[in-house]
Amino acid sequence: MSITLLYFGVLKDTLGCSTETLAWDGGTAATLLDLLRGRGEDWSQALAPGKVFRLVVNQQIVRGDAAIPDGAEVGILPPVTGG
Repeated sequence: MSITLLYFGVLKDTLGCSTETLAWDGGTAATLLDLLRGRGEDWSQALAPGKVFRLVVNQQIVRGDAAIPDGAEVGILPPVTGG
């Protein structure tokens, strides 16, 4: 079982990747974030609970309690700025 992760904007730059396939035993968006934060300091700071970003599962914005199914595409979007 696996999911595809997509990183955008400053997260892509900070974490050093734009996409990856992650082995996934199932769980929620919060479970995924905890797993990613456990990868080290850059990850835990970029995805800290107080940071503003959105999780999108199969093109739908979700909250922390949303289940992430096997095979899902999960985007992690930083705040959008521009002018």
